[in-house]
Amino acid sequence: MTTTSPTPARPAPIDMAHHAHLSGVFAPQRDEVDIDDLDIVGELPADLTGAYLRNGPNPRFDPIGSYVYPLDGDAMVHRLQLGDGKAHYRNRFVRTPMVVAEEAAGHAIWSGLTDGYTPPAAEVGPDLAGTFRQLPDINIVSHAGRLLAMAESDQPYRIDCTDLATIGRESFGGAMPAGTTAHPKIDPTTGELVIFNYVFEAPYLTWSVLGSDGLVRRPPTPVDGVDVPLMIHDMALTSRYVVLFLCPLVFDIEGMVSGGGLLQWQPDRGTRIALVPRDGGAIRWIDSVPMWVWHFANAFDNPDADSVTVDYVEWTYPGAFARESAPATSALVRAVLDPVRGTITRTTLGGGADVEFPRVDDRMLTRPHSRIATVGRSDGDVGGRESLWFHDLGTGSETCWRSDVAIGEPIYMPGADQDYWGAFGTDPADLTSYFYVLAADDPAAGPLATVRMPIRVPAGLHGTWLPAQ
Repeated sequence: MTTTSPTPARPAPIDMAHHAHLSGVFAPQRDEVDIDDLDIVGELPADLTGAYLRNGPNPRFDPIGSYVYPLDGDAMVHRLQLGDGKAHYRNRFVRTPMVVAEEAAGHAIWSGLTDGYTPPAAEVGPDLAGTFRQLPDINIVSHAGRLLAMAESDQPYRIDCTDLATIGRESFGGAMPAGTTAHPKIDPTTGELVIFNYVFEAPYLTWSVLGSDGLVRRPPTPVDGVDVPLMIHDMALTSRYVVLFLCPLVFDIEGMVSGGGLLQWQPDRGTRIALVPRDGGAIRWIDSVPMWVWHFANAFDNPDADSVTVDYVEWTYPGAFARESAPATSALVRAVLDPVRGTITRTTLGGGADVEFPRVDDRMLTRPHSRIATVGRSDGDVGGRESLWFHDLGTGSETCWRSDVAIGEPIYMPGADQDYWGAFGTDPADLTSYFYVLAADDPAAGPLATVRMPIRVPAGLHGTWLPAQ
């Protein structure tokens, strides 16, 4: 006698109105538009020509089951084109097979990652049955003529540079057989794209390199010495090293299947830091206290030819993914890593509270930099992060511009004559979105130009500035 397992019940819809990351400034944007001549307060700098592209979680339909930000959510790419004193906006969903199937059905089919639910073949066909939602919704990167919407530990999606249409998944000729994480790094000196990726089975962590022509220079290479699957969201890069912080946030697949959490914070493991020589030499390890790092600003080799300086935002623990009695706190930190002595020396930079999204001039990656911008809170902020903090590493000074809106990640925008910072922000009161352009030499003076966006741009994650060719 044989029995047939019952088809799992579809998870219930989420109460979006009462979900912090599905309402207000985070509420999904379902409209796709293409609009010229946006309203501008002030004057766009005449020497600033290019496009700012930003990616972020944006469910195509109301989610079912669960929604854990930023792990869940379909991707929407936003492009703001600047030039000749004018601004143009276009946005498009990244149309994965899951988005296409749900658009045909008119509702969500796949649930959140932490549910463990996958749709049956009767609903989505044999090719998609048992699959999880693909999520190229974290970052967007341009390399070797390819515009890539980046996922977390999966292959990115290639996007058409002209109209933002979805072309398809990109493996770069096998350099990303299992994918990459959302934060590869481009060496501006060599043009190489350096990739790392974590997976749930041994060897758990690999790195690879693409040349400036997009061809494989190093296939996926294991990082020896990693014995558990860890979430590692970002990396840093120097001329000599790939810098990886292995913080103790462990994937627990068996625990998730049995009803527990997918990620487990295990501070007793401490943090291990890997300096992976780009020439293929032996990995150098440094042990440190337990910490969590979402994002790095930059790193560079020091003149002593041994130590490395790395700037990043350090958290006491990873917020919603850990149960601690005290609130998670963050700070912008400069660390000197000495692999000869096996030491890390940390110094806090600035005094902004709840800082995140550190960015530098991307042309300075792998080299000493003088400016870092972060998003954070200041004394006058009444909601979430509403202030941009600017750190001058040469003078040790720090300035702040209060936007009075929910402000997003800053981006450095070089102009022909001067340089600028830019950021999207949304007013929580009326949900109107703006793009702000600030002078890099005096950002605390406020915007030189404020572009009123034609539709709300949901609070999201990461972007890139592409200067005009």
